[in-house]
Amino acid sequence: MRIMKLALAALLIAGACAAAQAESTLRIGLAEDADVLDPTLARTYVGRIVFASICDKLFDIDAKLNIVPQLALGYETSDDGKAVTIKLRPGVKFHDGEKFDAEAAKFSLERNLTMTGSFRKPELAAVDRVEVVDPLTIRLVLKTPFSPLIAQLTDRAGMMVAPNAAKEAGDKFGLKPVCAGPYKFVERVQQDRIVVEKFADYWNKDNVHIDRIVYLPIVDSTVRLANLQSGGLDLIERLAATDIPAVRADAKLKLLNPVGLFYDGITMNVGNGEAANTPLGRDKRVRQAFEAAIDRDAINQVAFNGEFVTGNQWVNPESPYYQSSLPVPKRDLAKAKALLKDAGVALPVPVDFMVPKGAENQQVAELIQAMAGEAGFDVKVRVTEFATSLNEGEAGRYQAFALGWSGRVDPDGNVYSFDKCKAPLNISGYCNKDVDAWLDQARLTSKFEERKALYEKVARQVLDDEDIIYLYHRRILVAHTARLTGYTQVPDGIVRVVGLELK
Repeated sequence: MRIMKLALAALLIAGACAAAQAESTLRIGLAEDADVLDPTLARTYVGRIVFASICDKLFDIDAKLNIVPQLALGYETSDDGKAVTIKLRPGVKFHDGEKFDAEAAKFSLERNLTMTGSFRKPELAAVDRVEVVDPLTIRLVLKTPFSPLIAQLTDRAGMMVAPNAAKEAGDKFGLKPVCAGPYKFVERVQQDRIVVEKFADYWNKDNVHIDRIVYLPIVDSTVRLANLQSGGLDLIERLAATDIPAVRADAKLKLLNPVGLFYDGITMNVGNGEAANTPLGRDKRVRQAFEAAIDRDAINQVAFNGEFVTGNQWVNPESPYYQSSLPVPKRDLAKAKALLKDAGVALPVPVDFMVPKGAENQQVAELIQAMAGEAGFDVKVRVTEFATSLNEGEAGRYQAFALGWSGRVDPDGNVYSFDKCKAPLNISGYCNKDVDAWLDQARLTSKFEERKALYEKVARQVLDDEDIIYLYHRRILVAHTARLTGYTQVPDGIVRVVGLELK
């Protein structure tokens, strides 16, 4: 049965790509399907991988996490920190032929700020208005100084969309995105493939060597690897940690595994609808007991061969913003039982634990289920498709949710939208006025020591309140065929395609 499953997957991939055999085609295996392909409305990590080929940003980051120009050439910040002037790259076109200039950049940024359902609005909340200085210069006038601004523009908030196409499509723009990246959108079949082809008028076209890219969502990591080994795929993201030895032993494959900006954890519903009205949602002692029952080291060893990095914060222990005064706690079963006794709850405490489909996710969930069970919890693991889990989480139809975050180069991007009252990604329903004030203050200063001190206050509060239990930080496990050259892995996990060649 297993052999038939692998063979069928290989046939499906071959069929999806047969039309492109005459061209150089890069086939990338994704761990799940992307959500909407609109930078303003999108929210998934895998979507960011696809966007890297179709939607250039004002800025990008390099392998050392330095911010580098992309569609911008550079920027200057005023002495009072309340205006940022950005010079734009000349000679850039969108996929539909429309010119990229200051008016187009203004349109994209204002769309992020005003479009209904925008997930970029809180990322640019400090922007009061966007001014056109000259055809290739914009000025962002800020309500207050905003230290994470340029870092925000290295991601979806900085992606530029074609104004005419966006106006015409409205909220349907994500069905056929038009941007200014190295590849233009061709087609999408949900849960099957996304196809893009080389854009002849790309501003850096001399560094684009592959004609077509086919992104194939394959949830089963074993199937992804089997197709890489057989030649059906050229690159896969999120290799299972348990498959690392097989890749290292295969001379035809290459492995990249830097520690990423990611975190994985458990989001607790503490204030998002009726599902928060449980012992777990009402009483932080119950959530603290749940965390005390978890053995992060054991999870890392059993599920990930010890390859990942355990953690208890929104940045990994290698980050300069990591609070070493709040170290990763060890499992303490006696403490967990004492907390439940102190909370006066009836045992066992029922917990609806929503987990996105995937072998690793489900294994981690089962380990947590067993560990928490020893403390007095009755954990029911509810496996859902990834997109469904996001919708359920946003609607508050969960008690605990195994959810990760792909991470940002500035710590603000890892905590603000999750712990700020009523922020779009705050699906836990957490709200603390002191935390809000500290998060806002950290945006006002660019001094490292001041920001770190403010984030320590945030960490002490939210780690005590337990709206998110941080568990570990993934290594970015990308494997590709040796015939693919020019590939560099940046710690954000994004698959960048400019400069790649297939030998």
